Amino acid sequence: VAPTTPVCEVPSSAMTGTVVQLSCKETEGSPPSEYQWYKNGVALLEKTGTGSARAANITYTMNKKSGTLLFNTVTKNDTGEYFCEASNGIGLSQKCSVKKMQV
Repeated sequence: VAPTTPVCEVPSSAMTGTVVQLSCKETEGSPPSEYQWYKNGVALLEKTGTGSARAANITYTMNKKSGTLLFNTVTKNDTGEYFCEASNGIGLSQKCSVKKMQV
């Protein structure tokens, strides 16, 4: 079953230095969807714990299975427009509407 449009939860504002979690979920897709977050239209990299992710100054953890995007300490650089995409290899992937987060 192809995924339906996911529901995204993105806080509209966040305080610098706080923990912020964005979530994305859809329940119709079978097999279960994987989720990809985008910021300002660019796909976010999954942090793998390798040196390259740290060098890129990645301040978040993205879980493609659960759809969460977790910022341990948000910075002004994390301000932007976020959306996520659900895909399970069947039918078209589905995106939620873009939501702006201001830090």
